[in-house]
Amino acid sequence: MAQFSANGNRYDPYKNFKFKVTWDGHTVAGISKVSGLKRTTEVVKHREGGDLSSTRKSPGRTEYEAITLERGVTHDLDFEQWANKVWNHQSSLGSEVSLKDFRKDLRIVVYNEAGQEALAYNVFRCWVSEYQAMPDLDANANAVAIQHLKLENEGWERDINVAEPTELALGT
Repeated sequence: MAQFSANGNRYDPYKNFKFKVTWDGHTVAGISKVSGLKRTTEVVKHREGGDLSSTRKSPGRTEYEAITLERGVTHDLDFEQWANKVWNHQSSLGSEVSLKDFRKDLRIVVYNEAGQEALAYNVFRCWVSEYQAMPDLDANANAVAIQHLKLENEGWERDINVAEPTELALGT
């Protein structure tokens, strides 16, 4: 039996190619790829002294994997400016890091095929742990130059206030 969604018609999963990423209140231009959101909780094994044959398991620390953003190289400075808040080699001694604002909250929004907002996730206290300004350059290649931003974070949650969109039928 098919499992229908709240709007009564959709049973296809959302596609992974329509999305936007925002920070500091604006959409970041040109992002073509966002790595998955993943968390892992450690397993703590223990046993009682009188129980010789089995162990019990309980949850331990939860860690959130870094998120990688990719986009084509352009004149836009968003990636570079954020990376420079974590470490800027041109700064004077004692001011290499912008401690006040090197962390940012991120919002990832997924859209359905019709361009309606379908899902959103908020990612908290992100900071740049790796920045690749330029890829390897190859005169024999035929590819777009891609830059990467690797973001450490302290967790994420789905924005449950984003309701499932009502999908319209065309031509009826």
